[in-house]
Amino acid sequence: MGKRLSPSAIEHYERNGYYCPVRVLSPEEARQYRERLERVERDLGGPLRGIYRIKPHLLFAWLADLVRHPVILDAVEDVIGPDILCWNASFFTKEARSPGFGSWHQDATYWGLSEPDVVTAWVAFTESTSRNGNMRVVPGSHRTPMPHVDTFDPDNLLTRGQEVAVEVDESQAADILLQAGEMSLHHVLIVHGSGANPSDDRRIGFAIRYIPTRVRQTGGPRDSATLVRGEDAFGHFEPEPRPDADLDPAMLALHAEISDRQARILYRGTTRTSF
Repeated sequence: MGKRLSPSAIEHYERNGYYCPVRVLSPEEARQYRERLERVERDLGGPLRGIYRIKPHLLFAWLADLVRHPVILDAVEDVIGPDILCWNASFFTKEARSPGFGSWHQDATYWGLSEPDVVTAWVAFTESTSRNGNMRVVPGSHRTPMPHVDTFDPDNLLTRGQEVAVEVDESQAADILLQAGEMSLHHVLIVHGSGANPSDDRRIGFAIRYIPTRVRQTGGPRDSATLVRGEDAFGHFEPEPRPDADLDPAMLALHAEISDRQARILYRGTTRTSF
């Protein structure tokens, strides 16, 4: 029996490359997280963009708490073990009646990580359903890396607008349907994507990328990560501090440096150098 997941849930993740739903926050807590995010957006003059989308848990204490949430970490430990780094996190927000989408892709393609033992915890701040552009996955597709092409489509939510260079049989896809406060877990190699949001409300998800401490960066400059559980006996990543307050000036400066390194990793091989 796992810490959070049942044996059948763990087997489902290993066989299919994903599992959902897992309740993390109550509906009221999810509403409060959404309100915090939207308060930040009002203060900053709009939705989080550019470097503010990357590793915002280094800028906001309440997100630093969320990436360390015991329910999330218990479930993550069940699939990747007890020594856990948070390598990255970002918001995937689809505005109401907007064309934004995520093409069919595998996360691992441009991340430069040494092995695919990586899991994303996708936490829903709002419901994520067929009405507002929920994520869809191709079960079992996490066993084989696939070639990708970059499109840099402005409506694509992905960093490079990347998509798999093979035809996806969408009839085999499974819907990831979440209520506010629930999360899904998905493997770094599972083929997944999502459509536009034609509804009258935003769809907000917070994707947290977790890795075992043995994983290392192979794709560029020395990378950084946040130890959230266990011990790091390897030291492959520069340790990231926890923010004591929102938008602390010292953390803003450090975050800018870290975001620059992340951009060089994720955009390597292209002419882009920043988010």
